[in-house]
Amino acid sequence: MHYRESTQRAFIIFGARLLLGLLFAVSAVTKIAHFNGVAGYMAAKGLPFAEVLLALTILIELGGALALILGWRVRQAALGLFLFIIPATLLFHAFWSADAASYQNQLNHFLKNLAIMGGMLYVVVFGPGALSLDEPADRS
Repeated sequence: MHYRESTQRAFIIFGARLLLGLLFAVSAVTKIAHFNGVAGYMAAKGLPFAEVLLALTILIELGGALALILGWRVRQAALGLFLFIIPATLLFHAFWSADAASYQNQLNHFLKNLAIMGGMLYVVVFGPGALSLDEPADRS
């Protein structure tokens, strides 16, 4: 691979990690800013210990976001976020049981989450790229 091409590739991969990470960072910060409202929404969905689950959610989202952005333990972070998205999607974006007014919105969120899961799997398989804190053997 040509030097310029490999440098461009490194920055593109970093940009992809940054975009994926920002999604979770913004989500976590929003949950912190509206903690009581989000906890109430979670409780209304039937989740027990909503405040505890919300705190764990914030930790997962912030930790995963920072790991992706910094390039530290990226494969593990991406796998963790992938697994986290599964129950979140099934619980909060169940388009199949949504009323007519919210069906399209829930379907869009469901499909968006599937796309994010695809991005996470891509990171799991191909790693953090050259601009990362991970060990050189984990770079691809």
